[in-house]
Amino acid sequence: MIPGFMISAGLAGLMLALITGPLGSLIVWRRMAYFGEAMAHATMLGIGISLLLELSPALGVTLLCLLLALLLARLQPQKFLASDSLLGIVSHGSLALGLLLVSLSSQPQMNLEAFLLGDLLSLTHRDLVKITLLTAGVLTALALSWSSLVAITVQEELAQIEGVRVGQVNTLFLCLVALTIALGIQLLGVILITAMLIMPAATARRMSRSPEQMAVLAIVLGCSGVVLGLALSLFADTPTGPSIISANLLLFGLSWLLPKRL
Repeated sequence: MIPGFMISAGLAGLMLALITGPLGSLIVWRRMAYFGEAMAHATMLGIGISLLLELSPALGVTLLCLLLALLLARLQPQKFLASDSLLGIVSHGSLALGLLLVSLSSQPQMNLEAFLLGDLLSLTHRDLVKITLLTAGVLTALALSWSSLVAITVQEELAQIEGVRVGQVNTLFLCLVALTIALGIQLLGVILITAMLIMPAATARRMSRSPEQMAVLAIVLGCSGVVLGLALSLFADTPTGPSIISANLLLFGLSWLLPKRL
């Protein structure tokens, strides 16, 4: 019989896969993997600020991710600094500041490993409700803006000529990624959340002929990775987050045995 906490972990992991599939596909198309990595590292600053102010770490991480997404959306088009340099400064600077603030916190008993590797098995019913609402919100926003997101991904200049508000759509996309990473930090941790965004989408790209097909296949692969990873964790007593990412890595490796379509 499957333990109740494992069922909760499975539901949360499947909901995360529902949004990382299409978002990860857009990230892979746009070659923005480093943006996800930078955002994940920067969440440590949100954790540090939350501990100092005695706020909920989840709230602090979410607000910081959204703030950074808005800041990057404003700074990147100005081209005063190359995007990779800007992301590098944000990523490592925020990580360093976050670790410094954590060390100054009056809560030395905090389990830092849970933030780095996630704590999927400790979810409560209240956590599941929050995850469900956030998943529904992100999926709704993606459905309403999908055609515009694909248009600016394929050819931004042409999309602008056709009337797409490129700046607003880009800002929305960055905010959706920020919310997803904020959600994923609790489940898979700072270190592993970016892999959940990239691996299923990268695997799906080899077997897809259209953006929509890639997004759907990335969801299927992400869900498969969650199920396989949780099964490994349950029967082999391995860490849950690393098990899920390892399962996704296995699926990526197996995809190379199939002919590439795209």
